[in-house]
Amino acid sequence: MPEQQPLMILVAGPYRSGTNDDPKLIQKHVDHMNETALLIYEKGHLPVLGEWFALPLIETAGSKEMGDDIWNELFHPVAIRLISKCDIVFRIGGPSGGADEMVRIGEEKGKRIIYNMEDIA
Repeated sequence: MPEQQPLMILVAGPYRSGTNDDPKLIQKHVDHMNETALLIYEKGHLPVLGEWFALPLIETAGSKEMGDDIWNELFHPVAIRLISKCDIVFRIGGPSGGADEMVRIGEEKGKRIIYNMEDIA
């Protein structure tokens, strides 16, 4: 039987939601997404986070603070572009309008949406 090709899996979870932009709380969200990404990698797949792409672009574009015009022009739109390249959108964590938007767009694009690590072979 041929070996399964690695899937590209977008980890979609809260970033700013529920943090009042407290850097420590945001970091807890990022840590949770990164830990999930590592588990996906260990299962033989390629995890991605929109943040991995968006944050360096936001900094390079000259954003001065989270939520400014540059930040808003890049943060979610980068992840939305990324969905087209992914096989699965994995929704994790608590309430998040942005993560829910990734799920909605993933569904519109016909992507598989999962909510549990057990759903990844």
